[in-house]
Amino acid sequence: MEERDREELFSKRIRAGKRTYFFDVKSTRSQDYYITITESRRHQKEDGFVYEKHKMFLYKEDFDKFVEGLNEAVNHVKTELMPDVDFDSFKRDEDEFGGTDLKWE
Repeated sequence: MEERDREELFSKRIRAGKRTYFFDVKSTRSQDYYITITESRRHQKEDGFVYEKHKMFLYKEDFDKFVEGLNEAVNHVKTELMPDVDFDSFKRDEDEFGGTDLKWE
């Protein structure tokens, strides 16, 4: 089995306009698991597009703290800072952004 196949166990892509987020579950050689979160942003360049990537690694001991902190921050924005915004109106079908099978590592 190739090392790449062994490492990546799950991938979820979320398209958001010119940005795409990737949530990838990977394993170490010792069968420990972690998540990489990658933001890929498309920028226009003279001869086409370039993609700028930012990646963070989330380790199992931080999963719960990370999810809790993210939920708190999102809920604060939704309920305290922007209570009149209809956040459901931002939900879009992935097909609106055009189909692509781009994969970033």
